Amino acid sequence: MEELRADGLTILLIEHDVAFVTRLADRVVVLDLGQVIADGPPAEVRADPLVLAAYLGQAS
Repeated sequence: MEELRADGLTILLIEHDVAFVTRLADRVVVLDLGQVIADGPPAEVRADPLVLAAYLGQAS
């Protein structure tokens, strides 16, 4: 996948492995119960309070 991305191919990936996704993606969209709760660069999304609350159980 990394080679395909380097060749300029756009990839739609549905994955729960956060380390893999953040290493590969330029943009991440996070869903919670079918609703978009975050959209943006991986580092920004990983720090989003709604993402933390939904996936790590931290208060929003």
